[in-house]
Amino acid sequence: MKQDKKNFLILAAGTRNKIVQYFKKAWQGEGLIVATDASELGPAIYDADKYYIVPPISDPGYIDIILDICEKENISGLLSLIDPELSLLAKNKERFEAAGVTIIGSSYELCEMSLDKMKMYDWLVEHGYKCARSWMDKEEFYKAVDKGEISYPVFLKPYRGSASINISMAEDRETVELLMSHADNLMIQELLDGQEIGADVYIDMISGEIVSMFTKKKIKMRAGETDKAVSFKDPALFELIERFVKEAGYMGQIDIDIFDVDGEYYISEVNPRFGGGYPHAYEAGCDHMSMILNNLKGIANERCLGGYEDDIYMMKYNEVKIISRGH
Repeated sequence: MKQDKKNFLILAAGTRNKIVQYFKKAWQGEGLIVATDASELGPAIYDADKYYIVPPISDPGYIDIILDICEKENISGLLSLIDPELSLLAKNKERFEAAGVTIIGSSYELCEMSLDKMKMYDWLVEHGYKCARSWMDKEEFYKAVDKGEISYPVFLKPYRGSASINISMAEDRETVELLMSHADNLMIQELLDGQEIGADVYIDMISGEIVSMFTKKKIKMRAGETDKAVSFKDPALFELIERFVKEAGYMGQIDIDIFDVDGEYYISEVNPRFGGGYPHAYEAGCDHMSMILNNLKGIANERCLGGYEDDIYMMKYNEVKIISRGH
């Protein structure tokens, strides 16, 4: 990495204003925070020091455009805030490294596994982790119902999806048939009846060790994101997360969804990026932006697991961003 490069790039900033603000605070006196979005109506870009409007990630020239921004703005590191872009960045890791840019994230294989819920399910089962039973083949699911191994209601969701889009609950076989007849990308998943938990974890990009971990009980969800939550600590959960992360090999920032079902922890999903509930962790004292800055300087972070208090509540509320058309 070139020593004169200090600036950081946040891709697909969207509505993650707090994330951009936290990066600006960490980078104060160190460099600039640059943000991108595919729309001028992505409010978070206006909290950055500088922003670019870019094409959708499906554009064949997209990576070239991002590399041009990196060169123009002396970017030392970058990350994305949306799932589909994580694999694209990881796939082009060597091109960014050749340009002196570090991608804060996991490998292509792990990004793909995290995006594909059936791949994640198969990996969890193979490695002995408790998780919600899942099926792509409805006939296999019906056999499990007939054997009494699973009962309704169940969830149907796209096996590659995010933000809780197109998730439906089925109370009977007729509903399963109806939903699956209208889409060919659905999986059937067991409904876990328990406390939903979120974990914000940072795995040091130099040492490969977990250096920060924050766990919260989710009280209320909205549009697939945590709306209200309360912090808590359980050594058994910390141990499970550490074992899982090391075995899988994640790096950088990740967000894990977990369920507590009758005192047993079930791993649900992993987002290898900052999740929508991360501000809770930050405000409770888990500053992962400063950890990213240290890594970009070649400094390994010290471990500080559970460096926060129990019973800190987060409650989201709406704000507005006003700009003029000539901004």
